[in-house]
Amino acid sequence: MIYFHSDYSQGAHPKVLDAIVKTNDEFTDGYGKDEYCERAKALIKELIKSEDSDVHFMIGGTPCNITVIAASLRPYESVIAARSGHIYVHETGAIEATGHRIVTVDGINGKLTPDLIDKAWEEYSDEHTVKPRMVYISEPTEIGTLYSRAEMTAISEKCKELGLLLYVDGARLGAALTSKESDLSIAELSRLCDAFYIGGTKNGALLGEALVINNKAMNENFRFMIKRQGGLLAKGRLIGVQFEALFKGGENGLYYEIASHENAMAEKLRNGLKNLGVKFYGDSPTNQIFPILPAKAVRELQKDFFFYEWAKEENGMIPVRLVTSWGSKESEVDAFLKRVKELI
Repeated sequence: MIYFHSDYSQGAHPKVLDAIVKTNDEFTDGYGKDEYCERAKALIKELIKSEDSDVHFMIGGTPCNITVIAASLRPYESVIAARSGHIYVHETGAIEATGHRIVTVDGINGKLTPDLIDKAWEEYSDEHTVKPRMVYISEPTEIGTLYSRAEMTAISEKCKELGLLLYVDGARLGAALTSKESDLSIAELSRLCDAFYIGGTKNGALLGEALVINNKAMNENFRFMIKRQGGLLAKGRLIGVQFEALFKGGENGLYYEIASHENAMAEKLRNGLKNLGVKFYGDSPTNQIFPILPAKAVRELQKDFFFYEWAKEENGMIPVRLVTSWGSKESEVDAFLKRVKELI
């Protein structure tokens, strides 16, 4: 079975796993108060060009989203998101369970715009409604699309105008930063938002994300909230070790190398399918692609390839999602394309 199901389907990249093994017999302080976490934080601060930012290592994307939102909003405050946003569709009501409503709008290619933020703001405008206080976006989006520097700047300016916090979910941030269509650096992203996280789980780490908080008010007593939400990992050094391995070398380091490989494999898949006349459900320039295939072909492909059916069958066609990871091989991409050619 060849896997194109997700970029977390495999374990850790060998170099990341090797870093964990090499430090396995060492004794360190717990809960992220160790030298590995400190060095990893320093590497991230250097990369984003902000010594004043605070970095916290979190165990996963959903716990990260829950903790940031719960810590940053008052009980009557809400978060604005695209209807396709991860916190709305794929987190099982976790945000609402903290007492905060998600105000959704129909995104454009999965993205929010200043006008859409205005629409949500105007709809919830007095003490009889929840009050918007945060804007949540993903880079890349759930359908693999990207915010340009101009788009991100416009959203940042709109948030400042309305007094809203801007929080960016970066579960697949590496794929965004290394996409050929990206004109946004991690330092620019950091400057434009109040907080964002750098996804490790989907970019070669065994587990873990690096949360960057630029807004000092959001960071006040934040570790208390991490603990309260059950996210303060006793063996916190395990995340620090991985992020140190990923970010040594900055933009020339392993994190960017892995993400570039993921995108290259996805591009090979995308171009190969286009050459076969396959149409796509959206246009993603990152490591997620969404081809629309005949239902009969999908059923045959699923005998040898593991992937996700993105939407229901319609007129005998099914949109599927293919995701490449650090371990995806050209031979696997070639095998998929060969089989598709045989079937269609």
